[in-house]
Amino acid sequence: MNIILIVIIAANVLFSYKGFNDVSFFRKYEFHIGSIRAGEQIRMFSSGFLHADMGHLFFNMFTLYMFAPVVIDHFGSFSFLLIYVGSLVFGSLLTLLMHKNDYSYRAIGASGAVTGILYSAILINPSMMLGLFYVIPIPAYLFGIGYLLYSIYGMKAKNDNIGHTAHFGGAIGGYLITLLKEPMMVVDNTTMVLLLAIPIVILFIMSKAGKL
Repeated sequence: MNIILIVIIAANVLFSYKGFNDVSFFRKYEFHIGSIRAGEQIRMFSSGFLHADMGHLFFNMFTLYMFAPVVIDHFGSFSFLLIYVGSLVFGSLLTLLMHKNDYSYRAIGASGAVTGILYSAILINPSMMLGLFYVIPIPAYLFGIGYLLYSIYGMKAKNDNIGHTAHFGGAIGGYLITLLKEPMMVVDNTTMVLLLAIPIVILFIMSKAGKL
């Protein structure tokens, strides 16, 4: 397994485990709008290495483990790291932008960064198939689009504690950085580039119309 991927997974496991057992540590480094607006910008990065519980941690790290090799094999380790960190930051920036007046808003998790890697992997290998519920075969691009449409629903419904906005920001980060690194994808795989842009466009239209 790639050394950069091992380091990222290890950092998530160690940081999360510390958070599981130390509430003050968890509160100090989670994403919290009020604290960030008071100057604690480190939370925009550190929150991406904290998780709510072992299930949350396992799901994110397992998803990363499954899709990271596609990005690493295509772009190399450094670019993979760039996409991961860039997606994490995009997720935090979009969350800050869309929740800037909700001073009590809190979020944690690597979901934004992982979703960015997922979107990048789909752009690289559009024919990739996934096993929905580990059984039903589904094209990866349909999963990616469906996941973001569900995230829009979650952002609108506000009926859970999942950081849907970070998922979206991470996907946008992975999408843009991947296309900036390999602009010919727009020409070589125009249909897929446009399909993956659909939920992103819907998000901004709904945001502009005040529907979120």
